[in-house]
Amino acid sequence: MDVHVGQKIHSHKGQKDIQSVPGVKNIIAVASGKGGVGKSTTAVNLALALQAEGARVGILDADIYGPSIGMMLGVPEGKRPDTRENKYFVPMEAHGLQANSMAFVVTDKTPMVWRGPMVSGAVMQLLQQTLWNELDYLILDMPPGTGDIQLTIAQKVPVNGAVIVTTPQDIALLDGKKGIEMFRKVDISVLGVVENMSVHICSNCGHEEPLFGHGGGERIAEEYDTTLLGQLPLHLTIREQTDGGTPSVVAEPDSEVARRYKDIARRVGAELSTRERNLTGSISSVSVTEH
Repeated sequence: MDVHVGQKIHSHKGQKDIQSVPGVKNIIAVASGKGGVGKSTTAVNLALALQAEGARVGILDADIYGPSIGMMLGVPEGKRPDTRENKYFVPMEAHGLQANSMAFVVTDKTPMVWRGPMVSGAVMQLLQQTLWNELDYLILDMPPGTGDIQLTIAQKVPVNGAVIVTTPQDIALLDGKKGIEMFRKVDISVLGVVENMSVHICSNCGHEEPLFGHGGGERIAEEYDTTLLGQLPLHLTIREQTDGGTPSVVAEPDSEVARRYKDIARRVGAELSTRERNLTGSISSVSVTEH
């Protein structure tokens, strides 16, 4: 006997009833209070894990100063997205994901020497002028910290929930708390915390050692009454696979690391399903020109 399991993913309300983005049911922000905690690696693997669960998923690289999603998804350097009407981007396809990034429209040797309003404007343009095709989830890979881009997104983008990435290290936990506080102040619900680099696993003998401390993710989740979505090891293969353009979830879908990402994806979907539904639907953008 064959058993087929499916899911129907609904659109949920963002903060302050901001208008939905055309072609996108739900937007999930993946954020961190500081850099270097594996936020982008987590964002890419979460997107791929949600897709493995049967959802239609896209990812937007909102880290304008340090875009890395293209490399992580194996998009060749110099490849550019198609455009429509000289105004809209067609998202790149990579491992089944729809993706867009500032890295697709500039070279990796072009530093973004921009002030805050220019950067925020670029993020909004990438989000609103990309022809997302019927996504259940759009993952926003946020820049680290709590600055201009985060504030602009909170004010103008209907974010349905945020995932905070941290490590067990005390300084990372401190910054992770700031990230949670920021989202709560702007009425964006925090779906939970991912503790990255939880333990180091020796590639020779398999010995596990908590290099950055122990239990930090559990403490921060308990303190802020949110969920510990999962713990990921500090392992050589995660870095190698992501740097090589084939993240763990697609490189080794049956591995322990991929299983952990898929567990996190299920918990994210479950947490989001408890939020209030958006029954209004999205209004397509209309462009009016004079002749």
